[in-house]
Amino acid sequence: MGAGERSGRNEGSSEVVRRLRGGSDMLTAAALKRLDAEVDWYRDLAAEDRSWIGMVAQAGIAAFISWYEQPSAASYNAQEIFRAAPPELTRSISLQHTLQLVRIVVEVVEDNAVQLAEPGHQRDLRDAVLLYSREVAFSAAEVYARAAETRGAWDARLEALVVDSLVRGVADESLRSRVSALGWSGRGRTLVVAAQAASPMDERRTADLRRACRRAALDALVGIQGDRIIAVLGGEGDLRAAAEALLPRLGPGPVVLGPQVHGIADAGRSARAAVAALLAVPAWPRAPRPVLADELLPERMLNGDPLARRTLVEDLYKPLLAGGAPLVQTLEEYLAQGRSLEGAARALYVHPNTVRYRLRRIGQLVGWDPTDPREGFVLQVALAVGRLAQTAAPHTGL
Repeated sequence: MGAGERSGRNEGSSEVVRRLRGGSDMLTAAALKRLDAEVDWYRDLAAEDRSWIGMVAQAGIAAFISWYEQPSAASYNAQEIFRAAPPELTRSISLQHTLQLVRIVVEVVEDNAVQLAEPGHQRDLRDAVLLYSREVAFSAAEVYARAAETRGAWDARLEALVVDSLVRGVADESLRSRVSALGWSGRGRTLVVAAQAASPMDERRTADLRRACRRAALDALVGIQGDRIIAVLGGEGDLRAAAEALLPRLGPGPVVLGPQVHGIADAGRSARAAVAALLAVPAWPRAPRPVLADELLPERMLNGDPLARRTLVEDLYKPLLAGGAPLVQTLEEYLAQGRSLEGAARALYVHPNTVRYRLRRIGQLVGWDPTDPREGFVLQVALAVGRLAQTAAPHTGL
């Protein structure tokens, strides 16, 4: 029986309405008693939330009475019912809990229909309760959908703000609270992925990428900066493997992995390295995909990245100096002789095996193999940058 059918008849029995109004407090109390007796989640709520639910139940019964009295003039809008409580209540109780609340209120009204409705109107009252509860349930689902959409939009804005802060190196005390609000667990290490989007990232594609990131890693944040994609991955597993699992969703362009860092507080360093490498990667056409940001140290340095310059000096040149003059001299001669073992040996007046040993020792010392063409190039740039730094600051101890 629809609202139009009810409006064609005599609008609700005045005696039933009078009894309903007189018994509204009793119905509310009975519904809350049922909740307390049967529903675990209700008993576990804070006292304030329990009081809000009482107001919602009371508002729902009052709204039903008004609709029953004048079905053509009232509505089923759950927003009107939930207006008695703060919006935060939708975070304390789920849609499933709300529907359970509606069901219990309906059962309470049905159970009391005999004493609330005069003879001849009991079935009409039961039918009206079922119709109203069904429509309220649909309306409640809309309320929760809108609340979820609002939270989703807010979370997306907060997520973009966090990622932007990491890229710009603005990591203040609020960073931890913000990522915690986004569900970041903080366990394990952190790695930042930077990629060039092949086409504009609309909301659907961004949402798909965000879901893929959260399937690949324990923690994930995604930021879209124009045609640039920034993904922050965290967790105790293999983060590089997690990043590689995302490659099909990142388009055909270059993908850069920043260095792994201890946690979100240090993620800014990984993010800045990844973004700088993404800007510099066109200078290395044969770069692998994905490529580590530190594999692009020379290109980044040439592109004006101070972090790359500092890394070349601190992580390559200084350890070489600490390894002793013979290692530095051997590397310089090896590179100067066109990467010829025999040529370097003749220039240094040593046996080729000595050159071979020293080059292997350099690889063990700095983690870069001088005999590999690409890695030898990185070491050659590190030598040049280190010499320049030494000339510019002769008293720094370099």
